[in-house]
Amino acid sequence: MQQSCSSSAKNLCRKLVQVRTRNSIQAAAKTRPICDVFINHRGIDTKRTIAGLLHDHLFRLGLRPFLDSRNMKPGDRLFGKIKPAIGDCKLGVAIFSPNYCESYFCLQELALLMENKKRVIPIFCDVKPSQLQVMDYGIRSGEQLQMFKWALEEAKYTVGLTFDTSKGDWSEFLNSATEAVFKNLVELEAESSNRRSTYILQGRE
Repeated sequence: MQQSCSSSAKNLCRKLVQVRTRNSIQAAAKTRPICDVFINHRGIDTKRTIAGLLHDHLFRLGLRPFLDSRNMKPGDRLFGKIKPAIGDCKLGVAIFSPNYCESYFCLQELALLMENKKRVIPIFCDVKPSQLQVMDYGIRSGEQLQMFKWALEEAKYTVGLTFDTSKGDWSEFLNSATEAVFKNLVELEAESSNRRSTYILQGRE
């Protein structure tokens, strides 16, 4: 099973490279993206497990994933790095965990992903979608609460992955998550290529 998943991920990786190669002329004039995949997570829950493992696995396969603990250094302003990464990324991965909704920064990142109309893959780690609720502790404005609730609902009603860290197969899950990332990137690259081709054709008419 592991070899099959790994092989599938590599095949998707090759497809992604092929699509990007076809787009190389247009892309050559653009600045190299900060990241391909933005990983949104609650550090105390998943930084040393799912988030870190997924980042490293995607990086080894040639992608440019963004994870705050890997891509930021002491002295960096949080949203000075995070906002450009979200704006530049092609895909978001939101790793929901038991303490996720207690974090302003997690919810703010998720809201930015949704506001920027990024495709997001939700991963429900040790938590059910129905358990995720934005809590009002009296420190957030009504506008912020509405924005966070909207972003959370959008993610909760998106098909994603689930994982139980105490019972699940870590290797199988990592391969499944990686395959999901590559499948979505291939689709997004193809859609982007089609839009560029349509624009070029319309410009010649």
